[in-house]
Amino acid sequence: MTGRHSRAHVESATPAPADDDATAVIPSVATEEPPTSILQQLGGISGMIYSAVPVVVFVLVNSVASLGPALVAAILVALGIAVWRLVRHEPLQPAVSGLFGVGVGAFLAYRTGEARNFFLLGIWYSALLAVVFGVSALVRWPLAGVIWHGINGDGQGWRQDRELRRAYTLATVLWSVMFAVKFVAQQWLYDANQPGWLAVARIGGYALTGLALLGTVWAVRRARQRTAAAQLT
Repeated sequence: MTGRHSRAHVESATPAPADDDATAVIPSVATEEPPTSILQQLGGISGMIYSAVPVVVFVLVNSVASLGPALVAAILVALGIAVWRLVRHEPLQPAVSGLFGVGVGAFLAYRTGEARNFFLLGIWYSALLAVVFGVSALVRWPLAGVIWHGINGDGQGWRQDRELRRAYTLATVLWSVMFAVKFVAQQWLYDANQPGWLAVARIGGYALTGLALLGTVWAVRRARQRTAAAQLT
């Protein structure tokens, strides 16, 4: 067999590359995980539990002793959790954020002499996030997508996909509503001077966060499935 015939035989035996590049893209679009790692950025389930412990300790000690010991106990517990996470090589960002929140809340409560002010920072932080998430949806830069793709270093090219942009807008509005509900409920309890129920509302707010996460996952998965189906047609 001549060299020319050998090359012809090899070329004929080599599979031709796919003509449609979409076939290489569709699996990654369809199977890429939605923003479940937002929960990881919040510290995961354990992080939420850790952040609730200083609040529970504050309310319990305040109910059986006084404001001063309750503030000290809450700060010590938050500091202990931060050290514990450091020893276990767990992410420190949620612990540091929790320690900062407890510290500011303790300062406000100490300066005013009112236990309810321990929750004041969290109340207005929810109001701020409700506004920021809502505005981001209005200006077509939905924060649910910006944060997720920023965390993963994917860039902001997702905004060119209409289905994804719509899904992230829906998810962002859901987060805005969730923060607004938390603010209204806690502000009402704050005005009624109910620190014990404020603690219950703070901890119960984690359930709303979970619902917002589930809604985000559902919306983005649905959008990616539609994108994959459109590319197949």
